[in-house]
Amino acid sequence: MLNKLAASELVLNEDGSVYHLNLLPEDIADKIILVGDPDRVAKVSKYFDTVEIKKNKREFYTHTGTLRGERITVMSTGIGTENIDIVMNELDALVNIDLQNKEFKTEHKALELFRMGTCGSVNPDVQVDNMLVTQNVVGLDGLMHFYQDYNFENDFSRSFMEKFPYEKIKPMLYFADWAEEMGEYYKDAKYHGNTATFPGFYAPQGRQLRLKAVDDKFLETLNDLGVTNFEMETSAIYALSKLLGHKAITVNNVIANRRRGEFSADHHNSEKKLIEWVLDRIIK
Repeated sequence: MLNKLAASELVLNEDGSVYHLNLLPEDIADKIILVGDPDRVAKVSKYFDTVEIKKNKREFYTHTGTLRGERITVMSTGIGTENIDIVMNELDALVNIDLQNKEFKTEHKALELFRMGTCGSVNPDVQVDNMLVTQNVVGLDGLMHFYQDYNFENDFSRSFMEKFPYEKIKPMLYFADWAEEMGEYYKDAKYHGNTATFPGFYAPQGRQLRLKAVDDKFLETLNDLGVTNFEMETSAIYALSKLLGHKAITVNNVIANRRRGEFSADHHNSEKKLIEWVLDRIIK
């Protein structure tokens, strides 16, 4: 493969920044917090001691500053693994591609990526308003089947694939796991578990309005297969991190237990608790 990238492959803005994120290499830190909601970016960066960078384009908002003497970035990804595909590839380009010459750098840089979000649980024993760290993840969106070199399996994936009963969905599945060494940041989380990443909010998560889901027992079946919680981004973050050589970990505050029909009494307070909990652990 040629080292030089065509303009159509690595698309840049007029100022040389990566196309969607609107960022230059110097705009990001080595530690990056990923949140879904653009409004959450300012809720995180208000805890920083300084904020030197504020940039945005579309749903991608980025603030970079310092906290307790360490440089840190918080960035919104929007919803879904299709956005994560953009975020991960463009973040990697910022640190591992010479944007001016459009050539791969000879020395690889690994970013530390911290997904911080909210989730629902399918396990009736998981209590709302508590932190849950993703160890294994199954993606039901099919994204990684577009990447030639991705192949991952472990005990969780083998057991899941063997027992998964929905043959029409099965070809879309892929799996990944956390950067285990990053688990030290969150070793005091109340829960560690296995996450399902869905490609939608309604039928994929078992919700039925005018359209019927494939099975009204879908969430219960996933729990029987070892899934603890569900959300919409982690599978792509974990899997693309493995391909690109970065380290990633997800912690979500559980704001809903679908099996018990419970929702957090104050999800705004849960969000605040999550932000403070994460920042206290990743920046000492």
